[in-house]
Amino acid sequence: MNVEQPAAAIEARNVSFTFEEGTQALRHMNFRAGAGEFVAMLASNGSGKTTLIRVLVKLLVPQEGAVFINGKNIREIPAAQLYQQIGLVLQNPNDQLFAATVEDDVAFGPRNLGLSEAEVKERVDEALECVGAAKLRSRAIHHLSFGEKKRVCLAGVLAMKPSILVLDEPTAGLDPAGESLMMHLLKRLNGENNITVVMATHSVDMLPLFADCIYVLNRGSLLKKGTPEEVFTDQNVVDEAGLRMPYISRLVHELRLYDGVPVNGFPLTVGEARVRLVELIPPEIIVRGLVEKDA
Repeated sequence: MNVEQPAAAIEARNVSFTFEEGTQALRHMNFRAGAGEFVAMLASNGSGKTTLIRVLVKLLVPQEGAVFINGKNIREIPAAQLYQQIGLVLQNPNDQLFAATVEDDVAFGPRNLGLSEAEVKERVDEALECVGAAKLRSRAIHHLSFGEKKRVCLAGVLAMKPSILVLDEPTAGLDPAGESLMMHLLKRLNGENNITVVMATHSVDMLPLFADCIYVLNRGSLLKKGTPEEVFTDQNVVDEAGLRMPYISRLVHELRLYDGVPVNGFPLTVGEARVRLVELIPPEIIVRGLVEKDA
Protein backbone atom coordinates (compact mmCIF):
# COMPACT_ATOMS: atom_id res chain seq x y z
CA MET A 1 0.00 0.00 0.00
CA ASN A 2 1.38 3.41 -0.94
CA VAL A 3 1.70 5.87 1.94
CA GLU A 4 0.77 9.39 0.92
CA GLN A 5 3.58 11.88 1.53
CA PRO A 6 2.84 15.03 3.51
CA ALA A 7 2.54 18.24 1.50
CA ALA A 8 5.94 19.63 0.54
CA ALA A 9 6.76 22.76 2.49
CA ILE A 10 9.90 23.15 0.39
CA GLU A 11 11.04 21.15 -2.60
CA ALA A 12 13.88 21.21 -5.11
CA ARG A 13 13.19 19.47 -8.40
CA ASN A 14 16.03 18.36 -10.66
CA VAL A 15 18.25 21.24 -9.55
CA SER A 16 21.72 21.73 -11.02
CA PHE A 17 24.11 24.56 -10.20
CA THR A 18 27.53 25.37 -11.65
CA PHE A 19 29.75 28.19 -10.43
CA GLU A 20 31.23 30.66 -12.91
CA GLU A 21 34.69 29.09 -12.74
CA GLY A 22 33.16 25.80 -13.90
CA THR A 23 32.72 23.83 -10.67
CA GLN A 24 29.46 21.90 -10.75
CA ALA A 25 28.19 21.92 -7.17
CA LEU A 26 24.78 20.28 -7.72
CA ARG A 27 23.80 17.65 -10.29
CA HIS A 28 20.08 17.00 -10.89
CA MET A 29 19.32 17.23 -7.19
CA ASN A 30 15.87 16.38 -5.84
CA PHE A 31 14.99 17.32 -2.29
CA ARG A 32 11.76 17.75 -0.32
CA ALA A 33 10.70 18.46 3.23
CA GLY A 34 7.08 17.91 4.12
CA ALA A 35 5.21 20.40 6.28
CA GLY A 36 6.29 19.93 9.90
CA GLU A 37 9.12 17.52 9.10
CA PHE A 38 12.68 17.61 10.45
CA VAL A 39 14.96 16.87 7.50
CA ALA A 40 18.75 16.74 7.49
CA MET A 41 21.26 16.97 4.67
CA LEU A 42 24.22 14.85 5.71
CA ALA A 43 27.52 15.14 3.88
CA SER A 44 31.21 15.74 4.29
CA ASN A 45 32.70 19.09 3.31
CA GLY A 46 32.57 19.95 -0.39
CA SER A 47 29.56 17.74 -1.15
CA GLY A 48 27.17 20.52 -2.16
CA LYS A 49 25.04 20.89 0.97
CA THR A 50 25.80 24.59 1.48
CA THR A 51 25.10 25.29 -2.19
CA LEU A 52 21.79 23.46 -1.91
CA ILE A 53 20.94 25.50 1.20
CA ARG A 54 21.56 28.73 -0.72
CA VAL A 55 19.52 27.53 -3.68
CA LEU A 56 16.61 26.65 -1.39
CA VAL A 57 16.48 30.20 -0.01
CA LYS A 58 17.05 31.93 -3.38
CA LEU A 59 20.54 33.23 -2.61
CA LEU A 60 21.64 31.25 -5.66
CA VAL A 61 19.58 30.61 -8.78
CA PRO A 62 20.06 27.17 -10.36
CA GLN A 63 20.81 26.86 -14.07
CA GLU A 64 18.46 23.86 -14.22
CA GLY A 65 15.43 22.84 -12.19
CA ALA A 66 13.36 24.84 -9.74
CA VAL A 67 12.57 25.27 -6.04
CA PHE A 68 9.01 25.37 -4.72
CA ILE A 69 7.71 26.75 -1.42
CA ASN A 70 4.28 25.34 -0.53
CA GLY A 71 3.80 24.45 -4.19
CA LYS A 72 4.77 27.85 -5.62
CA ASN A 73 7.90 28.43 -7.71
CA ILE A 74 10.32 30.43 -5.59
CA ARG A 75 11.17 32.68 -8.54
CA GLU A 76 7.60 33.98 -8.48
CA ILE A 77 7.66 34.92 -4.79
CA PRO A 78 8.80 38.49 -3.98
CA ALA A 79 11.73 38.61 -1.55
CA ALA A 80 9.75 40.43 1.16
CA GLN A 81 7.10 37.71 1.08
CA LEU A 82 9.56 34.84 0.74
CA TYR A 83 11.58 35.69 3.84
CA GLN A 84 8.46 35.80 5.97
CA GLN A 85 7.88 32.16 5.01
CA ILE A 86 11.43 30.85 5.19
CA GLY A 87 14.22 31.76 7.57
CA LEU A 88 17.94 31.11 7.02
CA VAL A 89 20.51 30.64 9.79
CA LEU A 90 24.10 30.75 8.51
CA GLN A 91 26.92 28.56 9.79
CA ASN A 92 28.97 31.48 11.14
CA PRO A 93 26.85 33.84 13.26
CA ASN A 94 29.33 36.66 12.64
CA ASP A 95 28.15 36.64 9.02
CA GLN A 96 24.57 37.28 10.14
CA LEU A 97 24.70 39.56 13.18
CA PHE A 98 25.31 43.24 12.51
CA ALA A 99 23.48 45.44 15.03
CA ALA A 100 25.06 46.84 18.20
CA THR A 101 22.85 44.98 20.67
CA VAL A 102 20.89 41.74 20.77
CA GLU A 103 17.56 43.56 20.92
CA ASP A 104 18.36 45.73 17.90
CA ASP A 105 19.46 42.75 15.87
CA VAL A 106 16.38 40.65 16.60
CA ALA A 107 14.12 43.65 16.02
CA PHE A 108 15.57 44.48 12.59
CA GLY A 109 13.38 42.10 10.56
CA PRO A 110 10.05 42.92 12.22
CA ARG A 111 10.75 46.65 11.96
CA ASN A 112 11.32 46.28 8.24
CA LEU A 113 7.90 44.67 7.96
CA GLY A 114 6.47 48.00 9.03
CA LEU A 115 5.09 46.68 12.32
CA SER A 116 4.33 48.99 15.22
CA GLU A 117 6.92 49.26 17.99
CA ALA A 118 4.55 47.38 20.31
CA GLU A 119 4.36 44.50 17.83
CA VAL A 120 8.12 44.58 17.30
CA LYS A 121 8.73 44.38 21.05
CA GLU A 122 6.29 41.48 21.35
CA ARG A 123 8.06 39.55 18.59
CA VAL A 124 11.49 40.25 20.09
CA ASP A 125 10.29 39.09 23.51
CA GLU A 126 8.81 35.89 22.10
CA ALA A 127 11.83 35.06 19.95
CA LEU A 128 14.41 35.62 22.70
CA GLU A 129 12.33 33.66 25.19
CA CYS A 130 11.97 30.82 22.68
CA VAL A 131 15.74 30.38 22.32
CA GLY A 132 16.48 30.91 26.01
CA ALA A 133 18.20 34.25 25.43
CA ALA A 134 15.87 36.71 27.16
CA LYS A 135 18.63 37.71 29.61
CA LEU A 136 20.86 38.69 26.69
CA ARG A 137 18.47 41.35 25.40
CA SER A 138 20.61 44.38 26.30
CA ARG A 139 23.98 42.76 25.69
CA ALA A 140 26.36 44.02 23.03
CA ILE A 141 26.76 41.52 20.20
CA HIS A 142 30.56 41.49 20.54
CA HIS A 143 30.24 40.43 24.19
CA LEU A 144 28.37 37.22 23.35
CA SER A 145 29.89 33.76 23.28
CA PHE A 146 29.83 31.79 20.02
CA GLY A 147 26.91 29.66 21.24
CA GLU A 148 24.98 32.74 22.38
CA LYS A 149 25.50 34.33 18.97
CA LYS A 150 24.05 31.21 17.32
CA ARG A 151 20.92 31.44 19.45
CA VAL A 152 20.53 35.16 18.80
CA CYS A 153 20.78 34.50 15.05
CA LEU A 154 17.99 31.95 15.42
CA ALA A 155 15.94 34.44 17.43
CA GLY A 156 16.30 37.04 14.68
CA VAL A 157 14.91 34.56 12.18
CA LEU A 158 12.08 33.41 14.48
CA ALA A 159 10.99 37.02 14.97
CA MET A 160 9.87 36.94 11.33
CA LYS A 161 7.57 33.99 12.20
CA PRO A 162 8.61 31.72 9.33
CA SER A 163 6.99 28.34 8.74
CA ILE A 164 10.29 26.91 7.43
CA LEU A 165 13.73 27.08 9.05
CA VAL A 166 16.82 26.35 6.95
CA LEU A 167 20.09 26.04 8.85
CA ASP A 168 23.63 25.56 7.59
CA GLU A 169 25.68 23.59 10.14
CA PRO A 170 23.79 24.93 13.20
CA THR A 171 25.98 22.96 15.64
CA ALA A 172 29.36 23.73 14.03
CA GLY A 173 31.81 25.24 16.51
CA LEU A 174 29.72 24.35 19.56
CA ASP A 175 30.89 22.21 22.46
CA PRO A 176 28.91 19.01 23.22
CA ALA A 177 26.60 20.80 25.67
CA GLY A 178 25.96 23.59 23.18
CA GLU A 179 25.32 21.10 20.40
CA SER A 180 22.77 19.24 22.51
CA LEU A 181 21.08 22.52 23.49
CA MET A 182 20.79 23.64 19.86
CA MET A 183 19.43 20.32 18.61
CA HIS A 184 16.82 20.08 21.38
CA LEU A 185 15.82 23.68 20.69
CA LEU A 186 15.31 22.94 16.99
CA LYS A 187 13.33 19.79 17.77
CA ARG A 188 11.09 21.75 20.16
CA LEU A 189 10.44 24.40 17.50
CA ASN A 190 9.67 21.60 15.08
CA GLY A 191 7.35 19.71 17.41
CA GLU A 192 5.61 22.46 19.37
CA ASN A 193 5.47 25.17 16.70
CA ASN A 194 5.12 22.82 13.70
CA ILE A 195 8.02 24.59 11.98
CA THR A 196 9.57 22.64 9.12
CA VAL A 197 13.29 22.26 9.88
CA VAL A 198 15.90 21.70 7.18
CA MET A 199 19.50 21.51 8.34
CA ALA A 200 22.80 20.75 6.66
CA THR A 201 25.36 18.96 8.79
CA HIS A 202 28.18 16.45 8.80
CA SER A 203 27.60 15.50 12.43
CA VAL A 204 26.09 12.03 12.72
CA ASP A 205 25.74 11.30 16.43
CA MET A 206 22.62 13.32 17.24
CA LEU A 207 20.68 12.94 13.99
CA PRO A 208 19.03 9.60 14.94
CA LEU A 209 17.38 11.39 17.87
CA PHE A 210 15.95 14.24 15.84
CA ALA A 211 15.72 13.74 12.07
CA ASP A 212 12.67 12.25 10.40
CA CYS A 213 14.54 11.90 7.11
CA ILE A 214 18.16 12.20 6.01
CA TYR A 215 19.47 13.10 2.56
CA VAL A 216 23.04 11.93 2.03
CA LEU A 217 24.88 14.06 -0.52
CA ASN A 218 28.10 13.20 -2.30
CA ARG A 219 29.86 15.32 -4.93
CA GLY A 220 26.76 17.34 -5.65
CA SER A 221 24.45 14.35 -6.14
CA LEU A 222 21.95 12.54 -3.95
CA LEU A 223 23.52 9.33 -2.71
CA LYS A 224 20.68 8.10 -0.49
CA LYS A 225 17.47 9.28 1.15
CA GLY A 226 15.88 7.52 4.09
CA THR A 227 15.25 7.31 7.81
CA PRO A 228 18.29 7.40 10.12
CA GLU A 229 18.11 3.60 10.41
CA GLU A 230 17.96 3.13 6.62
CA VAL A 231 20.93 5.44 6.11
CA PHE A 232 23.26 4.25 8.87
CA THR A 233 22.65 0.55 8.28
CA ASP A 234 23.95 1.01 4.72
CA GLN A 235 27.70 0.76 5.26
CA ASN A 236 28.46 1.28 1.57
CA VAL A 237 26.66 4.65 1.62
CA VAL A 238 28.38 5.70 4.85
CA ASP A 239 31.79 4.85 3.38
CA GLU A 240 31.16 6.40 -0.04
CA ALA A 241 29.97 9.67 1.53
CA GLY A 242 33.09 9.87 3.71
CA LEU A 243 31.02 9.67 6.88
CA ARG A 244 30.93 7.31 9.86
CA MET A 245 28.32 5.52 11.90
CA PRO A 246 27.17 7.11 15.19
CA TYR A 247 29.62 6.18 17.96
CA ILE A 248 27.08 4.08 19.85
CA SER A 249 26.31 2.11 16.68
CA ARG A 250 30.01 1.58 16.06
CA LEU A 251 30.45 0.25 19.59
CA VAL A 252 27.59 -2.24 19.25
CA HIS A 253 28.84 -3.24 15.79
CA GLU A 254 32.30 -4.06 17.21
CA LEU A 255 30.83 -5.90 20.21
CA ARG A 256 28.96 -8.10 17.77
CA LEU A 257 31.76 -8.50 15.23
CA TYR A 258 34.83 -8.94 17.45
CA ASP A 259 33.41 -10.17 20.75
CA GLY A 260 30.49 -12.26 19.55
CA VAL A 261 27.93 -10.37 21.64
CA PRO A 262 24.55 -11.28 20.06
CA VAL A 263 23.03 -7.78 20.07
CA ASN A 264 19.72 -7.58 18.20
CA GLY A 265 19.07 -4.93 15.58
CA PHE A 266 21.16 -1.85 14.89
CA PRO A 267 20.76 0.65 17.77
CA LEU A 268 21.45 4.26 16.81
CA THR A 269 21.04 5.92 20.19
CA VAL A 270 22.18 5.27 23.76
CA GLY A 271 18.58 4.49 24.73
CA GLU A 272 18.19 1.90 21.98
CA ALA A 273 21.57 0.34 22.83
CA ARG A 274 20.60 0.10 26.51
CA VAL A 275 17.42 -1.80 25.62
CA ARG A 276 19.30 -4.21 23.36
CA LEU A 277 22.05 -4.88 25.91
CA VAL A 278 19.58 -5.37 28.79
CA GLU A 279 17.87 -8.02 26.65
CA LEU A 280 21.06 -10.08 26.94
CA ILE A 281 21.14 -10.06 30.75
CA PRO A 282 19.44 -13.07 32.40
CA PRO A 283 16.26 -11.97 34.25
CA GLU A 284 17.45 -13.43 37.58
CA ILE A 285 20.50 -11.16 37.53
CA ILE A 286 18.35 -8.09 36.91
CA VAL A 287 15.97 -9.07 39.75
CA ARG A 288 18.91 -9.68 42.11
CA GLY A 289 20.36 -6.28 41.24
CA LEU A 290 17.06 -4.50 41.92
CA VAL A 291 16.67 -6.29 45.29
CA GLU A 292 20.19 -5.36 46.36
CA LYS A 293 19.60 -1.76 45.29
CA ASP A 294 16.43 -1.49 47.42
CA ALA A 295 17.99 -3.21 50.44
